[in-house]
Formats: sequence, C-alpha cells, structure tokens
Amino acid sequence: MDWISEAKRNKKKIIIGVLAVSIVTLILGLGLGLGLDLQRCQNQVTPHTSCRNRCYEPFDNEKPGCRCDENCVAANSCCFDYHDICTAPTEQWECTKVRCGEKRLTQSKCHCSDDCLSAGDCCTNYKHVCQGEKQWVEDTCDNLSTPTCPAGYKQPLLLVSLDGLRAEYLQTWSALIPVLDKLRKCGTSAPFMQSAFPTKTFPNHYSIVTGLYPESNGLIDNTMYDPVFDATFSLSSPEKNNPDWYLGQPIWHTAKYHGLKSGTFFWPGSDVKIADSFPDIYIPYDGTVPFEERVFTVLKWLQLPANERPDFFTLYLEEPDKSGHSYGPVSGGIIASLQGVDKIIGQLMNGLKQINLHRCLNIVIVADHGMEETSCERKEALQELVGDTSMYVVTEGPIGRIRAKNKDALWDSAGLVANMTCKKPDQKIKPYLKANLPKRLHFANSRRIEDVSILVDTKWLFERDPGSLTFCSGGNHGYDNDFESMHAMFISYGPKFQNEKEIDPFSNTELYNLMCDILEVSPSSNNGTHGSMNHVLRQPYYTPVHPAEQSEPTQCPLVNLNPEDDLGCSCGEVVETNINKRLNLSAEEASTAEKKHALFGRPRMLQPDQSYCILYQEGFISAYSHKALMPLWSSFTIDNPNNLDPLPPVTPDCLRADARISASQSPRCDQYTAAGNLRSAFLYPPNFNTTVDQQYDALLMSNVVPMYPEFKKIWDYFHNTLLKKYASIYNGINVVMGPVFDYNYDGQFDTPDQIQQFLPDTNISIPTHYFIVLTSCRDSAQSVTSCDSELQTVSFLLPHRADNLESCKSTEAESQWVEDHMWFHQARVRDVEWLTGLDFYQGSNRPVPELLRVKTRPTAAIYRKQ
Repeated sequence: MDWISEAKRNKKKIIIGVLAVSIVTLILGLGLGLGLDLQRCQNQVTPHTSCRNRCYEPFDNEKPGCRCDENCVAANSCCFDYHDICTAPTEQWECTKVRCGEKRLTQSKCHCSDDCLSAGDCCTNYKHVCQGEKQWVEDTCDNLSTPTCPAGYKQPLLLVSLDGLRAEYLQTWSALIPVLDKLRKCGTSAPFMQSAFPTKTFPNHYSIVTGLYPESNGLIDNTMYDPVFDATFSLSSPEKNNPDWYLGQPIWHTAKYHGLKSGTFFWPGSDVKIADSFPDIYIPYDGTVPFEERVFTVLKWLQLPANERPDFFTLYLEEPDKSGHSYGPVSGGIIASLQGVDKIIGQLMNGLKQINLHRCLNIVIVADHGMEETSCERKEALQELVGDTSMYVVTEGPIGRIRAKNKDALWDSAGLVANMTCKKPDQKIKPYLKANLPKRLHFANSRRIEDVSILVDTKWLFERDPGSLTFCSGGNHGYDNDFESMHAMFISYGPKFQNEKEIDPFSNTELYNLMCDILEVSPSSNNGTHGSMNHVLRQPYYTPVHPAEQSEPTQCPLVNLNPEDDLGCSCGEVVETNINKRLNLSAEEASTAEKKHALFGRPRMLQPDQSYCILYQEGFISAYSHKALMPLWSSFTIDNPNNLDPLPPVTPDCLRADARISASQSPRCDQYTAAGNLRSAFLYPPNFNTTVDQQYDALLMSNVVPMYPEFKKIWDYFHNTLLKKYASIYNGINVVMGPVFDYNYDGQFDTPDQIQQFLPDTNISIPTHYFIVLTSCRDSAQSVTSCDSELQTVSFLLPHRADNLESCKSTEAESQWVEDHMWFHQARVRDVEWLTGLDFYQGSNRPVPELLRVKTRPTAAIYRKQ
C-alpha cells in the first residue's frame, strides 16, 4: 500500500509543478502582452481637438486631429474653436471667456492674454470678462471730489463728439443708452446745448474748439464759396485741407502755446495745418476706421510716457448723424445707432477703469447739432417764386443761400428778396438780406455768406428748381438753431466737474473758455463769455469781474426853468415854467428814482469818448447823448398791473425842449418835421404816466428818437399793449430800451465813422435797430422789486426798417403779428451789450458768474409765455 501512497504524492507534485509552470507562463505572457500594448500606447499620438495656444501653427501631416493653420478653412479641417480663438481676435475688440488667458497674437485688435495689463493693450472688457470685475456702468456714481490719478499724472481733458445726437434722445431713449444715461446722472449735464447757426457739422465742430460763431471762425457751412479766393470749400474737395479757410485759434493750438500737448483722433480742422502747425498727435480723417479702434487708440495715448502724452484729446464718431440722415430722427435705424455709440462709450469707460484713469480724466461729450425729419414731399423751389433761376448759384437744403452766377455782375439782391417774400399763402421759406437776419443768428459778418439767405421752416427743404434737390428723405439739419430738433446734447464728467448736477442750457461757443479753464490756460479772443460756465466746475479756475466803465456820465443840471430855445417845438397852453419844475429833482428824489427805475444799477458805458448825462424823472431815468442827440437808453420799472387795458393815447401835439439840455446839444422839432419818411418817436412811453402832469416829463426832445412810420407801429403796440402784458406775466419787470447802430452788421457797436444814415441835413444818426431788455425774477412768486433769487430776462433787437414786409401779416392789425415778429428777433442780453457798448446789472450786487449766466442764456432757452 506504501507504493500507492507514494504514487499519489508524486502525482500532486506533478500537478503543482504543472500549475506553477502554467501560472508563470501565464504571467509572463500577460506581462509580455501588456508590455507590448503599453509600447503601442506610448507610440500612439493623441489627436488635437482645440486651437487653444495653437493659432497659426504650421500644418504637420504626421499630427492627427483638427488644424489651426491659415489653410485649415480651405481644407475644411479647422478645430471647432478656430474662429473664436484665432480669427475673432483679429476682427473683434472685446474679450470672450474663450479668449481669456489666450496666447498673444500679433494680429489681434486687442488682447486677453495674461500679460495684457502689464503691456497696456487689453481689450476694454478684459477685467470684466476674465477677472470678474464689474463694468463701469454697473458701479454706483463715484464721488470725484478727490481725483485718483497715477503718480505725476496731470488731469487730462477728452472732448468727444457724437455727431447729430439730438438732446432729446438722452431723455426719450435713456433706457436704451445706459452708459450715456449714467454719465448724465453722475456728472454735469444740460437739457440741451444750443448749436451755432447754421446747424451744420463743420461750422459747429469748429465753433466748439474756437469759441467763435461760424461768421467769425471761417466755416460758415459744410459747402461755401469765397469770392476773394474764387474757390469753393466742400468736405470732399482739396480745399478742405487749405488752412486759409480756418480762422480763429483752435484749442489744440491754445494748449500748445501754453506748453501742453494735444492728440486728436478726428475733429474738423485737426488734420489741417492751421497757423502752420498740427496737433502734436493727429490722425487724418478716415471714416472707415472702426469706432473701437478710435477708442483703443485714445486709451493707448493716455498711457504714453509723460513727455509724450497729450493733455488734451479729441474723439469723433459719425453716429448717430449718419443713421439720422438715412433713416430719419425717429426710427429703428437711429435707435440701433444710439445703442451702438452707447456701447462704444461703454468701452471707453471700461478701458479707463481698467487703466485706473476713470477717476482722473475729465470728459466732455457733446453733439454738434440735432436732427429733423425731412421728406421729398416737403420742398419749396426758388423757380416757383421767381421764374428763371439760371443766373443764380443756389445752396439748397434746410438753409438756403443765393449769389449771382457771374461774380463780376451787379445784381439786385434786395429785389430778389422782395420778389421771394410772402409770395404765396403759408410759404415755408423766408428770404433775407444777410444784414437783416435776426441778430441772434450771428450770421452776416463774413464775405463767405452770400447777400441773400433763406430761412426754412422745420421739416421743409429749399431747392433751386423742382426736383433739383434729390437728397431729401430721411433726416437733415442746418435749420434755425432755436428749433428744438436742432438742439445738441452736453454731458461732462470727471474730477473737475460737479457731480450729479443739471445746469441750464447754454451756447456751444461757451465751451472753448470752459475747456481752457479745465486745462488751466488762457483762452484766445472768442465769442464766448469767460466765467459764464463757472458753475459747471467744482473749483472755478477763472474769476470774472465787471468791466470798467470807459465813459462816465456828466451832469445836466436844470439851471433855468425856461429853455433858452424852444427848438421849434410847442405844447399847446402848457405853462413851461410850472411843468419844468418837475424836472428839478433833489438829490434824494433822484436817488429814489434811480433805485426804483434802475433796480440793478444803471447800464455802464463801455464805449470810449462818449459824452452823455443821466436824466432823472419821476417815472423813468435815461442817458442822453450829446453826440448822438438822442437818449442812449431809458430805464423804468413796471409793477404787476391791475388790468391789461391798452394805454391811453399820448397827449397830441405836445413836444417840448428839455430845459436841462443846451440847444446846441439837442435836436429840433423842425428837423424831424422836414425828415421825410422819418418821424420823432418817444423812447419811453409818456402815456405810462400815473398822474396828469407826469406825462409831460416824457414829452421832451431828450426822449425822442428817429423812427420810420412803419416801425413805429411795432413800437407803439409794444408800448401800449405788450409792456403791461409782460409786467403781468412776469410779476413786474424792469425795462431798458434804446437805439442800436450796426451798419456793418458785425454784431458790435459802430464807431462814428461807420454810421451811414442820418436825418436829412443833420448829424442825427438813424438807428439800425432798437433794443429792449426786460428783467424779472426767475421765481415768479417774487416781484421784480423784491427778488432775492436769480434773475431772468427777455431781450429783443428789433430791426428798424422802412417797411414791415418781413411779416406776411403786416397789413393786418398789430395784434395779429407784432408779438410774433418781436420774438423772432429775440436776443440775449450779451448780444445787446455787444451792439450798444453797455454793461448791465453792475449795481445788482450779485455774483458776476451768476450775472454772466443770465446774460448768455441762449434764446432757445427763453420761452415765450402767454
């Protein structure tokens, strides 16, 4: 049995041995197989699935997967993200999540790489998209009372133009333009800024940077003819680059003359060698340059080294003007355009925040004009009014101008105006000799302005012949700058501006002085009023003062109750001695009269070599000129009347010599009797008397001015009806009135040698206009005599002409047309001051900047009350 047991034991050993060998073989086999598989895995290349960090790498046929080389599109083998990672950066100006941390590409518009902040070339939304920071528009309003600027960085100024952005858009579409809306609410803004006339692109852009009206800055239109150059300027002609067209001193030159630098990314005139120089950095105009590139470039300029970096910058965008012309001012196209420019301004603000200049840079954002709807169905043609037009060169559109085709030919411009005036009912155009245009337009004193100008009703267009104006549908601008649709936007933002403040409207000619104050440089001579914008600034740079009087008044005492000469005048049975006693006011009585009738101080005379005296009466005071032989002004105050009944007639056939004025310094009644088509008229209304005898204080030759009988209709209606009406509407008014002489229509007072017309056989000058300044309390609850709030004014510069044909209703009763006529010739107090050489309100004891705001308030912001 032992051998059996032994056999079993041997069998187990054999089985165990075989199993061991099998296991070892299996393990070796598995190991070998796995090793071979591992080697195969190690030798295998993973196919590419993304262009991340692979853009434009050379194509390698040995590398499987999608491609990122330049030819992959043609081969239809690009990775799915090829466009987003490789081509989009060369086309787009913003980061996306996909681009964050990208490999820097030289062809990129801007960068989203990790090193872009240090390189200063990040896309403007890099920190928002790639680092999770808020966009500028998402932040609350910053308190900019303490600017945050990099060390050694002087606060710069950026002037931005959004061409044609009508002021009203900021309110109507505020929800669609969040960036502009935030800038408006957080900075300083105005309901509107009044454009200069004509409301065209080049004239207004150049007015903004020179402070000059188009008649003074040289650019009276986008298209114009100069008879001396015998050349025509247009935006598409080589003449646009001729510096001789550009007058005045643009602010980039003002900055340069004070040791500062400028960088302009487009602005009319900035790429022209004006005064033999350009801005330090400028880009020749090219409308195809993307808006994003313009913003990105300005941001790069802001990061230049201090010795290269500009202090003043401009940025110009053609929208929404371009869309307004194409689609009209109220359209889907204009909304899309507004959203587009808002996005661009958002990029600007994000970019500033990204480089930490959003609390350092001062920004002014403006438009040059507004936009109005036009239609080819609303046109009036010159030919339909005058017939043959072949002898004329006609400027067509929202404003018209006409000149003779033969520049050497004499032509009857006045006859043409007469032939175009009131030719048909409800006529939509009104022709003027340029000398007769409303003074508020400041559009006469330039040889480039043709003799005949055409004002066009809003929404209408003027053309030479029916159908000759083909660009007529959509939108346009150029109209009267008082029209609401022509008003431009204004926003300012930055540490030098007030926070969260809305100011009153103002004229764009005031911007130049304001920008000079921001740059802390002295402005060149201009049409603005320096100091009138001080309320915009946190700390005004310039402190205005009243100008010094150039000619002080002399005395005209009453030395004899009987005048030495009756001057050929008579006044019925009136006893001169008794009536003249009223003119002998005591010092106390004269002071009382001055306090009442010159509430804000007598006007100061800024004309040199004037000889005049102040005459005091119980009902008014006046300044009588010994040279002009007429009153320079009369001033009186009217309380809120008890009724609006017209004034009674003036005492007839009564005109007296003023015993205070010597006969040699007074006009004579018989001079007016022989004056042909001129009459004597009273500057102050004698029938505004409160007693019977008081009327005689004004029935004096010292209160007489020469007037055409037709104009006297306007004057008498104003005296007898409107004075009481306005005293009621405004709760009392102070009135100052007087003659104006502007024969050379330059908007400034004439020197004696410039005055061209006189009463026959006399040296009594015939005024070209008469001025009226009405002053009341802005708080209508306060009377003018007890006003402690800001003042408000209504002023007129009424053209003194032999006929009233300007008004098509002039044959009707005065109540049907005179007030409309007067308001069409409304003016600013500042315009009156320029034309008279007077300075108002010096005795008001009010801050000078406040008075300058009152004087410069634009006519479009002075509303007619009924």
